[in-house]
Amino acid sequence: MNDNFLPKSGSIGRGELPSQKLPAQRKNYVSVSENREFQYLFKKGENLVTYAFVCYYKPNRRRTNRLGVTASKKIGNAVKRNRARRIIKEAFRLANPLFIEKTDKRHDFVFVARGKTPELGSKQIYGLLIKQLLPRLPGRQ
Repeated sequence: MNDNFLPKSGSIGRGELPSQKLPAQRKNYVSVSENREFQYLFKKGENLVTYAFVCYYKPNRRRTNRLGVTASKKIGNAVKRNRARRIIKEAFRLANPLFIEKTDKRHDFVFVARGKTPELGSKQIYGLLIKQLLPRLPGRQ
């Protein structure tokens, strides 16, 4: 195979070849995907309102927590909406093992991104989840 089409190692940045990728992260939650499930949580679930997101949550009968994330057009263009979704998903991925450890029931969560969400980092959202959402979930006895 001819490698003439590959750039020299110094021209990419840190000397990496384009084919080198980081290992993929596995998500440790299941997604809420049906519209009726979102609507059910909006109507029947408890809610937590912060400056970064609104969270609707309700216990489920499954073995795992489920996550749904929405971002309306009020957030901004598609890039900002996708960034908001990514940030919330990453924060939930980090917080989910703690939710499983500290609570006796599993929950369905729906997060609605707010205008400030794309400007924040996942660590800030993680802090809000641990500080404000975790105490509201029923704990182990």
